[in-house]
Amino acid sequence: MFSQKQIFAAPLAGITDRPFRRIVRQFAPDAPMVTEMISCHSIVGAHKNCLRNFDRYDDEGAVGAQIFGANVKLMAEAAKILEGQGARWIDINMGCPVPKVATRAGAGAFLMRDHVLAGKIMDAVVRAVKIPVSIKTRLGWDEEHKDWRDLINIAADSGVKFAALHGRTRAQLYVGPAVLPDVTDAPIPIIANGDIKNADDVERVLNMGFAGAMVGRGLLGQPWIISQMCGMDVPVNVAAVALQHLEYALEYYGEKTAVPMFRKHAAWYSAGMKNSSEFRIRVNQITDAETLKVAIREFWDYHC
Repeated sequence: MFSQKQIFAAPLAGITDRPFRRIVRQFAPDAPMVTEMISCHSIVGAHKNCLRNFDRYDDEGAVGAQIFGANVKLMAEAAKILEGQGARWIDINMGCPVPKVATRAGAGAFLMRDHVLAGKIMDAVVRAVKIPVSIKTRLGWDEEHKDWRDLINIAADSGVKFAALHGRTRAQLYVGPAVLPDVTDAPIPIIANGDIKNADDVERVLNMGFAGAMVGRGLLGQPWIISQMCGMDVPVNVAAVALQHLEYALEYYGEKTAVPMFRKHAAWYSAGMKNSSEFRIRVNQITDAETLKVAIREFWDYHC
């Protein structure tokens, strides 16, 4: 069976914040995890309206901090700051497909179209820090430009230690099945990403030459799934997990921000259960923490 060290928790914008990482860590103490992406401009500018700029990672175990941007100097400076905050490695986002990142900012997936700039960023970040550097990318910009191998080769030449490869192009966004290539001849280890939902998926990609697997949307409402993929029998009290996750969010953000932010998590925890639609409607009208806690306890008939 696989070890937790082979299965990564993917960076998910607006989701894999410190509270979420804490709840995943309870079930997967050894799994490598990646933060939600952090703008190099925001981290270097120490923008106070972005809490994750000030996260410390010393107590989080194997956590890589993901940065995005198109400014070579700022990317290197951001990496150095995050190294000082305790990140175990730096991950460069070269796959985010959303327009505000991939087109307007010239970052994320856009770097798949500008390999010269991508190489300069990788070189600068690798030189700036003593910890490992990785990249996360996609198959290419679109069906006619699946040039992920070229980018991986540049990464290897730059000193990047490993990469995560999402099995879709930028043009596909998250639509359609992820189709991962055989990577047995890759110059650096590659982690498979996209539609990794169970142990069979992990075994499949390991047999294709991947060094590990990265779980993204499969974690939503199931922060215990990595342990289950590793063959562990994990007893789960969903209500208790949801309430603990909510406490972490309240501690981190404060009630005003945490309650509306947590509504999506409450919906994911309840997905597929009887009366979950009614529960989501109720939760989306709640504005205070105590009422939200009561709603969670009542839905799961949890009395502890």
